[in-house]
Amino acid sequence: MSELSFEQMLEGSLKTIRNGEVVEGTVIDVKEDEAILNIGYKSDGILTKNEYSNSPIDLTTVIHVGDTMEVKVLKVNDGEGQVLLTYKRLAAEKGSKRLKEAFENEEVLTAPVTQVLDGGLSVVVDESRVFIPASLVSDTYEKNLAKYEGQEISFVITEFNPRRGRIIGNRKQLIVAEKAEKQKELFERIHVGDVVEGVVKNVTDFGAFVDLGGADGLLHISEMSWGRVENPKKVFKVGEKLNVLIKDIRDTKIALSLKFEDQNPWLYAADKYAVGNVVTGKVARMTDFGAFVELEPGVDALLHVSQISREHVEKPSDVLSIGQEIEAKVVDFNGEDKKISLSMKALQSNETAGDVADVDIDAVAAEEE
Repeated sequence: MSELSFEQMLEGSLKTIRNGEVVEGTVIDVKEDEAILNIGYKSDGILTKNEYSNSPIDLTTVIHVGDTMEVKVLKVNDGEGQVLLTYKRLAAEKGSKRLKEAFENEEVLTAPVTQVLDGGLSVVVDESRVFIPASLVSDTYEKNLAKYEGQEISFVITEFNPRRGRIIGNRKQLIVAEKAEKQKELFERIHVGDVVEGVVKNVTDFGAFVDLGGADGLLHISEMSWGRVENPKKVFKVGEKLNVLIKDIRDTKIALSLKFEDQNPWLYAADKYAVGNVVTGKVARMTDFGAFVELEPGVDALLHVSQISREHVEKPSDVLSIGQEIEAKVVDFNGEDKKISLSMKALQSNETAGDVADVDIDAVAAEEE
């Protein structure tokens, strides 16, 4: 039996490889645009940066001499006796398998947004692209998707069809589910009469919506203060923190209030505005039959046109103006109905409260309506 030559023995020690085979190699040289790997074959393998990743990259920043890599053989002989390798295609195959498993198991995935497109976002999972349509990015309309670029986001795969190039991610589903859970926890926790902290989410002409951490509550303009609020937008700002009172809960609707009972100005009104007391206030609004005077935020009194002066007054606006501060005597107090009547006329003569012409408060109220 003849002895084998050194070349024959070397040839016999080297493995045989085929196109499409997955092999393991050791990096023996790295340049910006290619890496050389020893794959145990008679020729070393060439891995170009285009076959490493779809993203433009300097290979010297991600691959180092001595690294061990699993790669796939693209071509055993490229015509020059070299073996062409690919890393990204193998990663994409693994990624596709990974996405299929995630789709079947409804698994939540997290990946960075690599590209913002006109119709949605593109993310990459193990070199496999997932498209998230704009309608599935959030549970509300997103006008500017650019803010997501480079961010890591979580999503689920709701459509997996790699043959048609359709791998669809859904972030909205997670947001809706999370909000539903938070809403459930919130409604289990809160009760009418509770004081809770919230954040102003939106302000309108009729009120403010306050995020309570699971659901929004409405703070109506009439519940913003014991006093009068003309324009909520001048009082509250989006992002402002508030301690609010849970006034009512109906299904998923929550009514809020800032009118805390211990701050109710009518609690001490009977003493402050007893009949015969002389008080000061500002004219808040006027009608043909009288002027309403704010004695303090939340407490208004009626100054009937007949009680403005000893002289005849045709209508209040002839002698009074909005915002004017006046002094008057309390001639009637009804704490139950929260009605107070004033008289400037009583201070202009020696008349007593009993001498002042009676004013039918209920009749005046009916006129106002």
